[in-house]
Amino acid sequence: MASPAPAPPSPAAAAHSAAPRIGLAGLATMGQNLALNIAEKGFPISVYNRSPAKVDSTLSRAQAEGGLPVLGHRDPRGFVLSLARPRTVGDAIVDGGGNEWYQNTERRIQEAAARGILYLGMGVSGGEEGARNGPSLMPGGHVQAYDNIRDILQKAAAQTEDGACVTFVGPGGAGNFVKMVHNGIEYGDMQLIAEAYDVLRRVGGLSNSEIADVFAEWNKGELESFLVEITADIFTVADPLDGSGGALVDKILDKTGMKGTGKWTVQQAAELAVAAPTIAASLDGRYLSGLKDERVAAAGVLEEEGMPAGLLEKVSVDKKLLVDRVRQALYASKICSYAQGMNLIRAKSVEKGWNLNLAELARIWKGGCIIRARFLDRIKRAYDRNPELANLIVDREFAKEMVQRQNVWRWVVARAVEAGISTPGMSASLSYFDTYRCSRLPANLIQAQRDLFGAHTFERIDRPGSFHTEWTKLARRSNGAAI
Repeated sequence: MASPAPAPPSPAAAAHSAAPRIGLAGLATMGQNLALNIAEKGFPISVYNRSPAKVDSTLSRAQAEGGLPVLGHRDPRGFVLSLARPRTVGDAIVDGGGNEWYQNTERRIQEAAARGILYLGMGVSGGEEGARNGPSLMPGGHVQAYDNIRDILQKAAAQTEDGACVTFVGPGGAGNFVKMVHNGIEYGDMQLIAEAYDVLRRVGGLSNSEIADVFAEWNKGELESFLVEITADIFTVADPLDGSGGALVDKILDKTGMKGTGKWTVQQAAELAVAAPTIAASLDGRYLSGLKDERVAAAGVLEEEGMPAGLLEKVSVDKKLLVDRVRQALYASKICSYAQGMNLIRAKSVEKGWNLNLAELARIWKGGCIIRARFLDRIKRAYDRNPELANLIVDREFAKEMVQRQNVWRWVVARAVEAGISTPGMSASLSYFDTYRCSRLPANLIQAQRDLFGAHTFERIDRPGSFHTEWTKLARRSNGAAI
């Protein structure tokens, strides 16, 4: 049986004499937008989808958007054979699905290599707009596969003053692992922003319009970022189904969805013994948000037992002062969240021998991706100054800022606690900061307890070696002597 004829190419593709160097299979929103992005940058591209309708819609868009060089196929064989050698699909496979478990990528790399095929697992961040206009790209796997399409990816990626937001991340599943941690940092960022909003709204009594103005102003300074920018926009949108002019955000059910990358990040942090409390708190926040019915019921039960329904304590503070203090608390908390993510990447890099460049990762996150932010440039400089930097908190520039902000940071968290407002992300960040800067923790008692009930031994501060003590016997002897 003859294979189905390929869908007719756009005029630009038909006129292009050279076979495409790259093809893309999977034409949902992200795939379609990425294909059009690549074509717009001057690279003819073959596309395929199991559903012919997706191929047709992609070709229609290519035609409508200026006759972009897109060649459509309805069967996989014709799709692969349409590509110039070395084929980016066939001789080399690029999994650009965005969010993939890194171990799946490592398994596929081995399976592909056994067949003589190169493989890249590429994290893609930026959503559908980024895919169309320039995302942040995090490819990892076979460096030769990256070299084959380096020029294409560099043109398709977001562009900043420091260059294209793409780099060869590292071997194996490095690209997908880095994208996973990127998403974990994103979880933390979003949680911290939500907490800032909650404090402004409930402690300061700011209206949605005022909150929109606050975030818009914050986006002009040190907090400039994609997430702060869109937060300002969200508070300006009226509910289209309510003629009263009320804000749409107030009608959204307070249950947060997730796709699993935040959970993977926290699991990896636990396996690698890397503290990531801000990211973990953001994940817990999403889990608790899903217990909407239980939370409503709990509020009712506790109110019947005397718990006030509103704020536990009214905080009298000037709005302008509150806004400035919350800004500083948000900034300091964000530094902790990014520090945790970077340390997780470093720990995995050491474990796997990936030799990842943290400064370069900060650079490619400056544009296109969801966590793009002004201070990523300063994070890049911190790791450029010291590639072995133990933690962003101890970089001199960031250390100075943390010290300058820590008093108001504590004030914001304390006022929230007094008022009964949950700020798990900010609280976790502050506890992380205080724990990390503490030269003497109460962990000595915990280790003594472990030695007592499990003979786990302990180290001493005054002499080398491992020690065990018969705690119970000595305690009884001591108590008897005291009597």
